[in-house]
Amino acid sequence: MHMHSLPEQYKALVIGASGAIGTAFVDLLNADPRCALVIGLHRQSQPAIDFTSEASIADAASALAGQAPFHLIINATGVLHAAEFMPEKKLGDLHYEQMLATFQINTFGPAMVLRHFSKLLAKDKAVMAVLSAKVGSIEDNRLGGWYSYRSSKAALNMLLKTAAIEIRRTQPNTALIALHPGTVNSSLSQPFRGAEIGRPAHDAARDMLKVLDGLTADDSGQFYSYTGEKLPW
Repeated sequence: MHMHSLPEQYKALVIGASGAIGTAFVDLLNADPRCALVIGLHRQSQPAIDFTSEASIADAASALAGQAPFHLIINATGVLHAAEFMPEKKLGDLHYEQMLATFQINTFGPAMVLRHFSKLLAKDKAVMAVLSAKVGSIEDNRLGGWYSYRSSKAALNMLLKTAAIEIRRTQPNTALIALHPGTVNSSLSQPFRGAEIGRPAHDAARDMLKVLDGLTADDSGQFYSYTGEKLPW
């Protein structure tokens, strides 16, 4: 997998690099001879980044400023369920604790990444992608359920779209993209037959890099599937 749309010897940063998809992104980018540097951030990395700590996001960006500019930044974090909760099936399942925990990881953390890490993007050509989810599409919602997860991803999409409008004014060569990875065999999908219906994280990451490689700054602020299809908000 070669990222031909990025400059020779481009630099990449993957946030959430300890997860299945994040690890696959790091591996694929390390294997690209055109890529000069890949940095993976997660809760145990140096610097560490933890979406439950706003300060850690700002501190991680400051710590990496000396290695900037980055031509590709991917936020591969996300939470659907935890030891304490599963996705809500009905209104009667809603409660603050689960909503706050889900939004912190899926929405608030990525919002702070947009704030602090967009400053580290290369001015000549750069892509910043966040992993969203098709179930976050309001228009595409036909099954209901999964209240916190759907809502957190819909809010993430709005943040991405709004940031893209602002960043285009000062960084016109930057594309901010929301990406749907599809169902991947990972801990996130595991309770939902992920091992049966999901595909390997490596395949998902490769497909998403192909999509990003085919985009231009004119595509900034859009929502794409791993297939290259543009998804409805």
